[in-house]
Amino acid sequence: MSGAPAPVPAQRGASASSPHHRPRWADRCDRLARSRPFEVVIVIVILANGIVLGLETYEDLTSAGTLLHSLELAFRAVFVIEIGIRLAAYGRRPQDFFRHGWNVFDFVVIAAIFIPGLHGDSALLRVVRVARMLRLVRFSPGLRTIVSALWRSIPGVAGFLALAVVTLYVYGMAGWLIFGSTYPEEYGDIGRSLLTLFVLLSLETLPDLIAQGMALSPWTLVYYVSYVLITVNLLLNILIAVIVNSMEEARRLEMTERLAPDYDEDGDGVPDEVDRIALTQRLDDLRAVIAELERELRIDREDGHGRPHRDGTHTRR
Repeated sequence: MSGAPAPVPAQRGASASSPHHRPRWADRCDRLARSRPFEVVIVIVILANGIVLGLETYEDLTSAGTLLHSLELAFRAVFVIEIGIRLAAYGRRPQDFFRHGWNVFDFVVIAAIFIPGLHGDSALLRVVRVARMLRLVRFSPGLRTIVSALWRSIPGVAGFLALAVVTLYVYGMAGWLIFGSTYPEEYGDIGRSLLTLFVLLSLETLPDLIAQGMALSPWTLVYYVSYVLITVNLLLNILIAVIVNSMEEARRLEMTERLAPDYDEDGDGVPDEVDRIALTQRLDDLRAVIAELERELRIDREDGHGRPHRDGTHTRR
C-alpha cells in the first residue's frame, strides 16, 4: 500500500492522454477531489460515522435506532458519491484509479456494504463500518508515514520474529529442564514455559520468578539475567531500530511523492537530482584519483601516446 494518497490524474494520469483531450467533467471532478474543502467534508463524515457506530453500542439509545439508521444511510450515500467523483476524475481511464493502494482500500470498504450477505445487523457489517475509520489515514500525512513505515518494515520484522521465536524456544527448553519438576505450573511443559517467558517480557513477574529461582539455586539468577538482557533489551532494541529505519525511508518517499512524477523514478526515497549530484561527485573523485596516479607514474600528458618516457628525459638532475 502506498504511503501517500493517489496522485491526481492531472499529475500522472495525464500520461495516458493529453490534458487537452480530457473531458471537462473530468477536470471539474479532478479539481473538486483535490480541493481542501472536499477533504474536510469527507473527514467530518468519517468521524461522524464513527460516532454513530459507537452510539449504537448503547442499549439505552434503542429508541433512536431509526435516526441512527437514517444517518448510516446518509453516510453511505456520501461515501458512494465521493468514490464516484474520484473515479470520474480519471476521465476515460478509470482503471488508473486502482493503481494505488489507498484507492483500492477505499473502494473495497465502500463497496463491501452492498454485498447481499451484509445486510441487517451482522457482525461482519459492523467490521466493515469500523474499517471506514481507517480511511482517516489517507488524509493525514503523519498517519500515512507511520502506516507506510510499518508496511515497509514487514521484511525486517519477519526476520526479527524468527530470531525471537528461536530465542524464546531455547530459553523455554532451558526453563523446563531447570524448573520443570519444581515449578510445574510455570515450566511444567514447553507450552507453559514459553507462556511464562512471554509474560516475563513485560518484566512485571521478574521479582517473583527470581525469588522462586533463588530458593532453588543461586545459579538460576544467571538464567533470568541473561534472558532479560538478550530478549527485553537487545531484541526489542533491534525491533525499534528496524521500525525507525523504515520510518525514515517512508518519510523520504512521502516528500518525493509530493513533487513531480519523475522526481524520484528509482523509488529509493532520494530525489533523482540528488542522485545525479552524488554520481557527479563520485566521478570527480575518480578523476582526481586518476590524475594522482598519472602524476605518480610520471605520465607525460603531452606525449600523445599516453606512455611514460623511457629515454631518460625524467631522470634526476
